[in-house]
Amino acid sequence: MSQEMLQLLGTGIIETLYMTILSTAIAYVIGIPLGVLIFITDGKGICRNRVVNTVVGLAINLVRSVPFLILLVAILPFTRMIVGTTIGSTATIVPLVLAAAPYVARMVESSLKEVDSGVIEAAHAMGSSPLQIICKVLLPEAKPSLLVGGTISLATILGYSAMAGFVGGGGLGAIAINYGYYRYDGKTMFVTVILLVVIVQIFQEIGIRLVNKIDKRMK
Repeated sequence: MSQEMLQLLGTGIIETLYMTILSTAIAYVIGIPLGVLIFITDGKGICRNRVVNTVVGLAINLVRSVPFLILLVAILPFTRMIVGTTIGSTATIVPLVLAAAPYVARMVESSLKEVDSGVIEAAHAMGSSPLQIICKVLLPEAKPSLLVGGTISLATILGYSAMAGFVGGGGLGAIAINYGYYRYDGKTMFVTVILLVVIVQIFQEIGIRLVNKIDKRMK
């Protein structure tokens, strides 16, 4: 493999990590409040509100039901409005966040459902406000599950970022498409796939170690 290709792969790794980590972080900033809102407004929640729960749930399900490649193309004008371009790693972050935030919201909702209802009832009985219950009971108790969900989300968003290579996105996905697929370079395709697998394994290992470190049930 030439020196030029090695440099290209190095740049691809950096761009892939940049897109994946930043998109995941922004998706969680949006997804955690949405997931909490769905959880606390359902029929058994601490702030029951059927209208809010239905509207937010439908919006999340609507975005989640759109395949990522279609979503990527459909919001090109919105992407251009936000970042000024539709090509490159930074532009790819916009559709990545839009696709990942609803997914994260459902992951958060699922994690919160694992919290023992007795702990929530005890906090409520002691006069804790809904905000206190969310910040001091729900999220801390769900932290191990949230970390597991974060690891899964990273791997999912990494896969999305690779697909963005079809429409000018950056990273290893773009290299795999432009050099491996269009130029019939099987070696480059193989190397990019291996690098993506290695990155996923690293993310998973870090996530597992963090969960083992903070999960009280492991001690």
